Amino acid sequence: MAGDCDPADVFALLDDEYARSLLAATSHEPMTAPQLSDQCEMSLSTVYRRLDQLETCGLVVAETIPDPDGDHTKTYEAHLDELLVSLEDGEFAVSLSTASTTAEFADAFTDLWEGL
Repeated sequence: MAGDCDPADVFALLDDEYARSLLAATSHEPMTAPQLSDQCEMSLSTVYRRLDQLETCGLVVAETIPDPDGDHTKTYEAHLDELLVSLEDGEFAVSLSTASTTAEFADAFTDLWEGL
């Protein structure tokens, strides 16, 4: 989560054009790395490096979609609704808020409802 990540790392990521493009693209729908590579017009290795950094700071979440054939797919989704930067006593602090908890509860409720 961004609160556990060094604010300098979060600032550096948000200053990075590639990281911002990936965040924007995954804010609409979960996408795979190859899809992001095509849409954002960057190499697959750049996509994976930035996604790893974004995931480490909690700005993107990954989900593995199992496939019966064994070719599992990993999708990435932005995990950022609001980023608050505060400065107190000469120290920067970053707090991240997401709607994921609400979405997770909504998904759980939908699963429960469909299971009735």
